[in-house]
Formats: sequence, C-alpha cells, structure tokens
Amino acid sequence: MHVSKDKPIFSVDIHPDGSRVATGGQGEDCGKVVIWNMGPIRDEKEEADLSTPRILCQMDNHLGCVNCVRWSGNGKFLASGGDDKLVMIWQTSRGLGSGKSFGCSVTIVEQWRALATLRGHSGDVLDLAWSPQDVWLASCSVDNSIVIWNALKFPDQVAILKGHSGLVKGVTWDPVGKYLASQSDDKSLKVWRTSDWKEESSITSCFEECGGTTHVLRLNWSPDGNHIVSAHAMNNRGPTAQIVERNGWGTSLDFVGHRKAITVVKFNPKILSKQIKRTSEKQQQYSCCAIGSKDRSLSIWLTALKRPLVVLHDLFEKSILDISWSSSGLELMCCSLDGTVAYLGFDQSEIGMPMFKDDQQALLEKIYGKSVLASKATNASSHIIESAAVLNLQQEQQQHRERENSMSGSSVPPKALSAVVATGDQPFKPRDKQIETRTPDGKRRITPIFLAPQPDIGDAGIPAPFTNKSIAFNSSKETSKIITERQDRVTQPGLNVSSNSSQSHSLASPPHHLVNTIMHQPTAVSETKTCITEPGATTPFIPLHTPMDVDKTPVRPVTSTPVSRQESQNDKERVKEKEKERDKDPDLDKTKDKDREKLKGNLSLKRRHGKVGRPRKSERETQMAAMVSHPLPVLAEPERTRPVLTSQDLQLSVPTIQKSSVHLIEGQMGSDNCTTVEVENKLSIGTRQMHRVRCVSSGKVLWEQLLTSPVIAVAGSRQVTCVACEDKTLTIFGVGGRRLWPPLVLGSQVSVLKCTGCYIMAVISQGYLYVWNSRSVCGVIQGQTLSAIMTVSERVIRAALTNEGVPLLTISSGRSFIFAPEIGSWMLVNDRDDYLHVCSDHHRCSPSKGRASGPLASVQGGGSSNQQAGRIFQSDASMQQMSTVSHLENQLASSLALKSASEYCFWLETYIRYLAQEGLEGKLRAVCDDLLGPVYARTSGSNGWQPTILVSILS
Repeated sequence: MHVSKDKPIFSVDIHPDGSRVATGGQGEDCGKVVIWNMGPIRDEKEEADLSTPRILCQMDNHLGCVNCVRWSGNGKFLASGGDDKLVMIWQTSRGLGSGKSFGCSVTIVEQWRALATLRGHSGDVLDLAWSPQDVWLASCSVDNSIVIWNALKFPDQVAILKGHSGLVKGVTWDPVGKYLASQSDDKSLKVWRTSDWKEESSITSCFEECGGTTHVLRLNWSPDGNHIVSAHAMNNRGPTAQIVERNGWGTSLDFVGHRKAITVVKFNPKILSKQIKRTSEKQQQYSCCAIGSKDRSLSIWLTALKRPLVVLHDLFEKSILDISWSSSGLELMCCSLDGTVAYLGFDQSEIGMPMFKDDQQALLEKIYGKSVLASKATNASSHIIESAAVLNLQQEQQQHRERENSMSGSSVPPKALSAVVATGDQPFKPRDKQIETRTPDGKRRITPIFLAPQPDIGDAGIPAPFTNKSIAFNSSKETSKIITERQDRVTQPGLNVSSNSSQSHSLASPPHHLVNTIMHQPTAVSETKTCITEPGATTPFIPLHTPMDVDKTPVRPVTSTPVSRQESQNDKERVKEKEKERDKDPDLDKTKDKDREKLKGNLSLKRRHGKVGRPRKSERETQMAAMVSHPLPVLAEPERTRPVLTSQDLQLSVPTIQKSSVHLIEGQMGSDNCTTVEVENKLSIGTRQMHRVRCVSSGKVLWEQLLTSPVIAVAGSRQVTCVACEDKTLTIFGVGGRRLWPPLVLGSQVSVLKCTGCYIMAVISQGYLYVWNSRSVCGVIQGQTLSAIMTVSERVIRAALTNEGVPLLTISSGRSFIFAPEIGSWMLVNDRDDYLHVCSDHHRCSPSKGRASGPLASVQGGGSSNQQAGRIFQSDASMQQMSTVSHLENQLASSLALKSASEYCFWLETYIRYLAQEGLEGKLRAVCDDLLGPVYARTSGSNGWQPTILVSILS
C-alpha cells in the first residue's frame, strides 16, 4: 500500500469496526491525517473496482508533521498529535455531503471535523494512548512530560506527569486501567498509578547502554495485563525488547533477534488459545506480539513459543515506526519512514483462536477483581476495585440513589425526557398534510407546513462501518403523498387557520391595542398555581386589563374534504361564468358592488373593533407618537457580579527551611574563585537558637552575621547580599557584610528572591512584587500585585532581574511579563501560544554576526529559526509580510522595555533590512524620522524626542 511518495508515515491505526484505517505523517506543507477504506486493502476485487473510493477523508489542520493517530476504543473519536505541539480530536460531521475540500484534489467521501484542540505541551507530541473505556487520553512529548486529558470533557486536563528527564517517546495503558507506562530517552521506563498519578516504579537497568537513536519508543501492555514489553533495550550490547513483569516489575526475560534498535511493540488485543504441544490436546492460552525495528524487519511472537512465529526481512526501505492490529486480531498493518504501509492477514490456524470479548473481560475480572465501569473521569470511579468491602459500599450507594430517584415521583426517566427534547418531533405539526382556504376576494390560500431546522453539524455518534452502499445515490420516482384539505371558510388577513382533522393548534397574535396596554400599564402580580399541560396543547391568551367583547356564539365545526384537480378546474369555470353574467347585466353588477362594499365595511369595522390584522397607517402613526411621548419603563436588570481575582487569593510557594545550605553568588560552584553564602539554621547558643550566615570566597571567610529568625532564601551579587527570613523580614548586607538598612518588613514570606548589581527583587507569597535600588536607596517598585498576570492555578516558573533593574517573570501558562514603573503597568514580552514568531519570515534578513544574547533571547529560548512561515502563508504573501513586520516590531518594543541595548541593535538592524527588502517605504521613512528627530529639536526641546536610546546606543 503506497501512501505518499518520499513523505514519511509516522503512525497507523485500524478502526475498531475494521472498515477504516487512519495514517498520520508529513504532507506537502503541513501535517496530514488520512482515513482510508479498508475494503480495497484486504480485497483485490474492490481494489480493481475504480468506483470504490480509496481515501475517505483527508485532514490538513496540523501545522507540523503528524507523529501519532489513535482511534478511541468505541471508534467515535480519532486523536492526532504532531510537531505543532497540539493534540486534535476528530469526529464525524452530520449533514455534510461528499466532495472535494478546498485546496485538495482528493474526493472526500466522509466528513470529519476537529471536535477539540488540546494545548498543553511545549514541544512535539510523539505518542498517544486511550485508556480503557475511553475515560482518559494520555499524550507524551519532547518537553519531558505526559499530559492526561479528560476524554469525557475536552479540553480539561486531569494530571501532568513530570518525572522523566528526557524526551518521552511512548505511552501505554494497563488493560484494566490501574497503571500507565511510559518510556523516555532518559534510559528509563516508568509505571504510574492512576489512583493518585504518582510514580509506581522506574526500570533503568536494561536501558543503560541505550542511546537516543529512535524517533519513537512505542512500548505496549499485554492484553492479560501481566507484562509490559518495551522498545529499544540492550542485552550484551544487542538490541532487545525487554519484558517487564507486572508482579514486582522484574526484567528477567526479553525478545532478541533484531539487528538494530526496536522502535515499536504492539500486542494483539485478543487473548489467543491453541494446541501448542502435540502430546497434549489441551488448549493453551497465550498472547501474540508484533515487533518492528530500525533494521526494516517485522517479527511476530507467541508467548507460548520460544522462537518467533514469523520474521519478515526487508519489508520496507526504511525503519518501521508504528504497528496496529485489528479488533478481530487477524489483521495487522505497519508503516515505515519510507512512506508506505504494509498489510498482513492471518487465519486462526496460524495464530490461534481469539477469545470472545465477554470471556476476556471475565478473565480480567477473575485475575484483578471486579471493576465498576467508569462513567466519569475521576480517580475514585475508574480504577479496578480489588477489595470486596469497597465494592459492597459502592453497590449500597448505587441502590440508595435508585431509591431516592423512585421516591422523587418522576414518571418520565431523565433519558427518555432528554430523548423527547432531542428529537423535536412532538411539538411540530404533521408534515404530510396541507390546508387550503379562501380569502374574501376569492383567492386561494395554503397554510405552509413548518419544517424544523436541522443542524448542519452535530454529534453524529459512533460512525457506522463503511461500505460501498454508504455512498450509493438513490432517486425516487414516487409522487408527493401530501394531502391537501379544502375548507369552505372565508379567511381574514392576519388570522391563523386550525384544522380539527389534523389536531394542530395555533396561537394568533394579540390585538394591537391590547399589546399597547400590556406595554404601557404596570401589571399586578398575582399568585397562580402552576399547571402542566400535555405536549402540543396551547394556552389561550388572557388579557391582564380591560377584557374585550367576545362573541359567544358557538362556532360551527368546519368540515374539510380533500381538494381534487377536477374540483379546482370547476371553480375556475364558475368564476368565468360569473364574469360573463356581470358583463351582460350592468345593474346586477352595481347591486353586487354595493353589497360587496357593505360587506367590506362591516369586515373593516369588525377588524378595527377587534384590532385583528394590520392597523391603518393613521392608527400606526398615533401609536408611534404615543410610544414616543410615553416611553417604556426601564426594567432594572438583576445585578450581576463577577468574581475578581485579588492578591489575597494568590498563594505562591515558599522555600522550605533547611538545616544547612550553600548558595552561589558569583563564579562556578566548585571552582577556586567562586563566592558562596553558607547558611546554618538553628544553632543552639545557650537556651536560645541563632542562625548564622557566612560569606566565603576562594576558601576564605569574608564575613559572618547572626540572625534571630531561620533563613529561607538567599541571593546576592558583588554589591549586595540579601537574606529572607521566616519572620517575613528581608536583611540587606553590603560589601564586607555591613547591614545597609534595618530589616525590611514584608507582608508575607518571600517566595522568589533575586539580586543583580545594586538591584534587589522580591516576590512574596501573597503575590506582590518589590524592587529596590541599594545604590540610590529607593524603592523602584513598591508592592505591585501579580493578580493581573496570573490566576490561582498558575505559578511562577522563572524569575529574573536584568542589569537595568527590570523584573522578568514567566508564568506556567507560558507567558512572560515585565513591570514598567514609568507607566505603572505590566507588559507582555513573550507568549508561548503566540504564533507570530512561528509565522515570521525575518531570518534571511538577520545580521551575519548572529543574534545577540540577552534577557529577551533567554526567555524566548534562543529564537531558533522556524520553517513553517513559508508553508502557512504560501497562498497569501501579504499576510506573511504583515506577520513578519508585526513580530519584528514586537521584538523591538520588548527589547526597549527590557532595556537590552545589544538586542535592540540586533532587532533594529533586522527590521530595517526586512523593510528595505520588501520595499516598505512608509515604515522605513518613519524609522529614519524617529532616529533623526525634528530639525529644531535642540532649540525647542518641547516635543519629547530623546536624542539617545538606552543611553549609549545611538546619538
């Protein structure tokens, strides 16, 4: 199966119903996910039939290469992860037909849409795994983390697992949902508990000789839950697939035979049984495992045999990256870096008899205990219950809830009630009947049928297995079955017609003067009893004031008969005969005209009296004037309050008190010329405890000080040394250990403490920022709250203080801020989710000397060039140009705010080079005018122009 020439395929996964297969890899200018029809793959006749579609759908939403695709267990969702740091959840769309998508030459047979986009990783997403019962989705990335997503409520995160120190390249779930296993480039395989998301075990001994030579490390758990088989282990300098036992996490066995590193391991989802020994007729149960390697070979193993069942050498031109078994256990597909996918079919005589799903579930319950299937993504309800007491307690709680529901008196179950609301069939009129009446002037009037609007896109549920019949086009030659009812009744304009035969009801509009009465007069609130009516019934309109005169004459039932084509033709002939009689006898015509005018007058009087239908122009003008002179009373809306985050809500972490610690001030730790501060807490001096701070340089003690409160944080520079204590004080020492100021009393304990030159920065646990200048003895920033830049759930992950005294804070959301005391506001200098830097195409205009280092480069991770700009805006050069200009102007402004002279020079030169290259004369002229300044700047000095930038750059 040739998928994409010269484009690698990184992942493949067969749909649970066996009719589709998804592949993910690299497209022309983006990541690509393709859903294929399995029919032509497994059947040569369907492959030869040109009318059978090969591709069902193609999705190009990923900006980077797609590394992994995985179907959910029920087949409803498809998850994909790629180099753009995103995980996308796909679902079928309802109401959309087949055709070609924009920019794609492939005909789309099925429509799939992105249900959710999950953002939580800061690097490429390499592997995905759905938990049993599709409660959670696990994703791993090169950012050394594993994110657990709530699959019942995307995009909520359940946990973030951070224990690996290298790229995490594979994840797999225990078949009973109790554990999660992951493998990383840090030469370890870790097992995590799903009950508290803590590390259960870490296996490292069999990976010590391994190197990070594989793109993925896709390990897998056996279907009986007894073993994990890892990728890329080493035994006597040879590549193996290590077998990790569930009982004790031992590593005594492995699969050997491949010549290069193993990239992927995949177990058959079925537990198999077969007669292995010829001397015994007993059926032996075992598992089947497929292993792919960088040596381009695939091996199939049965755990009951000591040697592989089959080995396929040179199956691809490049290494194997992913393997997928069908839910039946008799089909296997694997993909390679060379852009091809291989299909293998087995029969039961070769690999054994697959166990039925119910029998396999019963076996797992027998081994690990009975499990109450998870209905929510919570730790308490989703793990295997291995204690009988806990199971009995859950069953008692369930019976108690059922008794409460039965005593509530609800006759309609909630599911049934929601089904009635969802279908929407009950409150609408029948669609197989029309009503025809006559107006006073003899014209026919047909009451239209209300058709409920159907949503274009909705939850289509689990997709049905794809067959060629799914795309068959059928045309019906049957005539319309709608029955037309004729009513011998004169219909007035503005009145709705009801039919007894159709059992449909309609509510007419209220009279106009009654509407004005309701709008202009206050209403008295009376106590009324709530009455529940049956669906389809309508409530009669009751006026609040001044009841109308109503004719209480009983209404004669209206009989309706179907109208045929012959009767309609007879009506036309009768109208023509009446016109001929009127031409022959003018007196008769005048008499009828008088009767008609009299009838119209009576009808008009009745309409104006009852105010039914559209009012006259004069009456409408009078009503409008009355509304202007008496405006509607303004109803006060209920006061709505929105919770506002204050600094009192923030609670930052505080360093713990250590008995002794060493803090580096200058140099490199361990070198001869480094300067350190040594802290010794809780020294017993008589009956009291004191706390000593000692400054040591090149092995010599420069000064010592004693404090009365335990030390929790230390920072320093050549000019000053700062010590934060448990009693919420901050003591500042100068050169030689002299106290510069009395202890500064803060509102709470210090969470972050930094010193650069003569500047001191402190962030206290209540979420306030302070910056002092020890040279000028002044406060640069005095108690600025952090509530404007972070929430309660976020934390400060990085803090820095520039040489110019500018505080720089990075929040766990990936955004970095500085505070500018000149304007009294926070400034956003970097955002991890801002794609302007990804889309910028300025790299070819950068100076040859390379990017200058500074605080902006450090917070942006060095600013390595990105290759996505040309791909994203390949069809719109103007958008790419605007994106690049915006990014360069942001960099200039951020460098200026950070007071980084070298970075400002770098970005100014890059900005000018790009403007000159693109021919943006207007912006170039603005830069020159800003640098040159006005002609009379030195004499006037009143326009605010500064002759220097950052003191020593331009003059």
